[in-house]
Amino acid sequence: MVRFILNAVIYLGSAALGLFVASLVLGSDFTLPPAALLLATVFFAVFQLILSPFIFKMTHKYASALTGGVGLVSTWVALLLTSMFVGDFDISGGISTWLAAIVIVWLVTAIATWVLPMFLLKEAVENRKDK
Repeated sequence: MVRFILNAVIYLGSAALGLFVASLVLGSDFTLPPAALLLATVFFAVFQLILSPFIFKMTHKYASALTGGVGLVSTWVALLLTSMFVGDFDISGGISTWLAAIVIVWLVTAIATWVLPMFLLKEAVENRKDK
């Protein structure tokens, strides 16, 4: 149960960081007010969680050469769906903004998913030693 909660926190945290960094880098072309960040994070993370295995299975079955791009494709679809469901979240500026948003969100979430456990586990280990 603790592992599930820790994984959920890491997954949601990495999604929030990815969306936040993209909003900082892309400015007015990636509109995500602070109030919408929480809702967009939850939608994006759920869409990613559902879409990644499905897209992986489809590319593996029908286009195995594209299997390496599953993360980018699922990020694109999750961003598209999130922008449709979260009213204050908008990606404008054309295809270049969308491509930049996909790469930024994908890269930041990938790095955060790798780095966040180090910080969370380090703190958990230190807290356990104190007891």
